[in-house]
Amino acid sequence: MTLGSPIISTSRFLIKQVAIFAQWENEEALEDYLKKEKLGKLLAKGWHVRLEFMREWGGKISGFKIPERKATLESELSPVVAVTIARMKPLAIPRFLHWGGRPVEKLVRDHEGTLLSLASVRFPNTVSTFSIWKTEEEMTNMVHGHSAMPKPKRHSDAMKERERKDFHFEFTTLRFKPISEFGSWKNKENYIPNFKKN
Repeated sequence: MTLGSPIISTSRFLIKQVAIFAQWENEEALEDYLKKEKLGKLLAKGWHVRLEFMREWGGKISGFKIPERKATLESELSPVVAVTIARMKPLAIPRFLHWGGRPVEKLVRDHEGTLLSLASVRFPNTVSTFSIWKTEEEMTNMVHGHSAMPKPKRHSDAMKERERKDFHFEFTTLRFKPISEFGSWKNKENYIPNFKKN
């Protein structure tokens, strides 16, 4: 999906594009998949970033095993990747769109600290966001409403509303340390600073 686009519009849903978020036992298993499997060979032609898990916040999500080993950044000025996964309550979708949909999407999309921000949907009720941040500090400031953006508390206000009355059956925010980047997205390479092209 295109972050911040009108909810019902052809510009919002990018039906010819696919986003995959997957967990692997190790890089050897991933490399094997990309080289030998039909879908893997197709994915290898696209863009992807490999990540090490840092932390989980805000709940639990089924289908993923949270690693016991947690990576750490060199400093709070290092790049960081945030992934949210939510399985929506159908009757809560209008309230979510008001609080956490487009207002927060626009905040993340337009923030000077983001290097790339994307979203995806799996019908009927799973929504996910993916964002790469220049620094962990800028991401954390955005989350807590301390960034120098118009209406900077959009994200923190949405989180308070979620705590008051949850929008989701399941919800989690995952934070990762990026470790490598491959391919290009929209004719651009090396979204993450200081990474060599792989």
